[in-house]
Amino acid sequence: MRYEMYIELRGSDLTRAMLERGDEKVWCAISDESDKQAITDLTCNDFMAHIVAFEDGFFYCTGGMQWLHAVPAKIIPMTFM
Repeated sequence: MRYEMYIELRGSDLTRAMLERGDEKVWCAISDESDKQAITDLTCNDFMAHIVAFEDGFFYCTGGMQWLHAVPAKIIPMTFM
């Protein structure tokens, strides 16, 4: 018998796993405080970034900035019915 273990990943852990499997750009809500802060502090327009790497304990975005927390987010266009 073959047993497989499934681990549910969330938040910054999921972003790290996505980068490790080869994803090149991951849209993320970002913060230096916590995953929770990343998804709840939605002021201005600077809470999202394309994350391209995780090195030395930091997530790096396409602009070269470093972040401690990066939570993957799905961006979809809104429609009006």
